[in-house]
Amino acid sequence: MTDSDIGLPWAGALHTLPAHRDPNILRWLAAYAFSMLGDSVYYLALSWAAVQAGTPAQAGLVMSASALPRAVLMLGGGVIADRFGPRRVVIGSDAVRCAAVLAVAVLLFLTRPGLWPLALLALVFGTVDAVFVPAVGALPARLTEKGQLARVQGLRGLAVRFAVVAGGPLGGLGVALGGAAAAFALAGVLIAVSVPLLLCVRVRDLPTADGAGNTTAWSDLRAGLGYIRRHRVLAPLMLAIALGDLGFVGPLNVGLTLLADRRGWGASGMGWVLAGFGVGAGAAALLLAVRGRLARAGSVAGWTIVAGSVAVGALAFVPSLPAAVGTALLVGLLTGLSGALCGALLQTQSDPACLGRVTAVSSLISLGLTPLSMPFAATAIGAFGLAPVYAVSAGVCGLGGVVALVVPALRRAELPG
Repeated sequence: MTDSDIGLPWAGALHTLPAHRDPNILRWLAAYAFSMLGDSVYYLALSWAAVQAGTPAQAGLVMSASALPRAVLMLGGGVIADRFGPRRVVIGSDAVRCAAVLAVAVLLFLTRPGLWPLALLALVFGTVDAVFVPAVGALPARLTEKGQLARVQGLRGLAVRFAVVAGGPLGGLGVALGGAAAAFALAGVLIAVSVPLLLCVRVRDLPTADGAGNTTAWSDLRAGLGYIRRHRVLAPLMLAIALGDLGFVGPLNVGLTLLADRRGWGASGMGWVLAGFGVGAGAAALLLAVRGRLARAGSVAGWTIVAGSVAVGALAFVPSLPAAVGTALLVGLLTGLSGALCGALLQTQSDPACLGRVTAVSSLISLGLTPLSMPFAATAIGAFGLAPVYAVSAGVCGLGGVVALVVPALRRAELPG
């Protein structure tokens, strides 16, 4: 059974509503924001509880436990989202995550069980994320017409920024008031709020992907990968995303920590740099949410990736903290805009019946593969210094923009009006 079986077909009038005024979109956006806010609180609670219950090395293993199932199962999660409908999958995923987090909260209230329930919770989260992430990416196409998907992408970016900004203080408040157990309980409640909101969201009536009722999951996966490989826009877009993320992740994660330490800025200085990046990325999401589309989206995405790569490389050479904050703001604005445009192009260029698998591939690149570059970046910085590694990373990131600019179909890609 697909979402069409449990949702409602579109009323014609709803097609004309801009996304930011559509009650159906706003219900979905509120559900997504609560779910992401719960995620932010959960990760803070998990890290705090793991540090309290074990050694730093053990805590690191617990924090990374979700990465393996998320990476291994992500492509299968895309098949599930397309076969059963993204709305149904998102609701089920949020319900499982809520139950798991609340169960650990109760366990921590009653006893001190050590690291094993935290590791198990991280594994459950990673497994569910492998299904949740592709379904979240596929859901907007079932909520509105193509002309509104870019605006929805901007609104989604704002929800993510809100969750990141508010999640830390909320999680810290929960820990301060009742320890990790209270923070886990708060995360569970926030995720739980998303479920009734999602139940009220209506979805478009779309055909079942690839005749999913008559095919196997394996054949659906192969069909989805073949669809991406043959697509004149999606195939080079995936390569552009991979190169952009590969060059971006190291410098803006482990590289930034080492940069702040060597410059003497400390943790507070690193926080200011991250805040500058967040403001820039939020401004880019707001721009797309307000405008709804940008002309020559493929070309703009390519040029902003190239410009953003230059800004990324410049971070290693800025002489002062205020200059680093300003540079990070520029990085956030440029990479945030290019990321939002790439996401909007994925949404609008894909057949909605294949969008779960398309999102799974892009998410596997961004969340499963490119983070593996972080230990290599740290090792390279230790061996060669900050400037060479930042320069090489910027070059790799810039290649993503070059791909977008030299492939005609992607360079000329437009967002629907």
